[in-house]
Amino acid sequence: MKTSKIIISGGGTGGHLFPALAIAEELKVRFKDVEILFVGSLGRVEMTKVPAAGYNIIGLWIDGFQRNFSLKNLMFPIKLFFSLIKSLFILMINKPIIVVGTGGFASGPLIFVANLLKIPSLIQEQNSYPGITNKILSRNVDKIAVAYEGLDRYFPREKIVFTGNPIRKSIEICCVDALKAKKHFELKPNRQTLVVLGGSLGAKRINNLIAEKLDWFRSLDIQIIWQCGSLYYEKYKGLSCDEVKILAFINEMDQLYASADFIISRAGAATLSELSCVGKPVILIPSPNVAENHQFHNAMAFANRNAALVVTEKNLNTQFEGSFKTLLDEEKQKEFIENLKRFAKPDAAKEIVNHIEELM
Repeated sequence: MKTSKIIISGGGTGGHLFPALAIAEELKVRFKDVEILFVGSLGRVEMTKVPAAGYNIIGLWIDGFQRNFSLKNLMFPIKLFFSLIKSLFILMINKPIIVVGTGGFASGPLIFVANLLKIPSLIQEQNSYPGITNKILSRNVDKIAVAYEGLDRYFPREKIVFTGNPIRKSIEICCVDALKAKKHFELKPNRQTLVVLGGSLGAKRINNLIAEKLDWFRSLDIQIIWQCGSLYYEKYKGLSCDEVKILAFINEMDQLYASADFIISRAGAATLSELSCVGKPVILIPSPNVAENHQFHNAMAFANRNAALVVTEKNLNTQFEGSFKTLLDEEKQKEFIENLKRFAKPDAAKEIVNHIEELM
């Protein structure tokens, strides 16, 4: 089947970007001659990650609207206006046969204009509690791919397709040996290993927690791979030692997940989809600083099915040690892993591309 150009818009954070890249990867597998163009937000992570993955990208001058009072909000209407105009030119020049949005600042104006031009469109919602942009867009898009059940409370029921969140193929088909993965990070292969994930930039409260608990983890004979984020690496790199590996960012996620016996993580939707597929006992510490508090809602969807433990930031001082000791119980681990894997949707990218193909 010969196809024309497809435009994908998603970014601002890895949670929106990685699903977009996974969809693009599956499109390239399915349609050998497909041409994919990304549209992102200037100055955001996608402007470097997308070209590194081998795709072209155009940036819009757009940021999110700040929920607290901010002088930046005075510029929002101006940025939105110019982004709508630029989106119109992008769509008229490139003439895509379909536009796909995975969330982020840029997807709003692009999908909105695509709908005005009657270009087929699909949006993908990663979270159990959708953001305002996708709620607005849902009125006019053709299909909405979701990762959680019950989103007909927010979206038109007839447009919803339950697909799960697409994940990177290297994680989907991961067959890395755990012992070799630990050696890769220069750790003892037979020692229990905790992996700490705080996102590409890092999570201040999680980093403070791990720094405070290093001696406690040593008393439990646990070694650590600690992804502290680029913003905090200089502060914490001096704590690195034989049993604590501190890294700003980790590209080899298949190696990282394979090395983990337990995981401490934020509760971004893309990360949760990956954790479901790799099936490792996890404590989720949702970020309180995200739109609609969606990480807390994501985390509780897992906790309510006994698939993960959740400790909020305000309760870390009183609940963390007890929760982590629960994670060490072998019977509890089996229970968590079994329930966690029920959330796994390793073929999500394929299912989404099936629906894209129908619209094409």
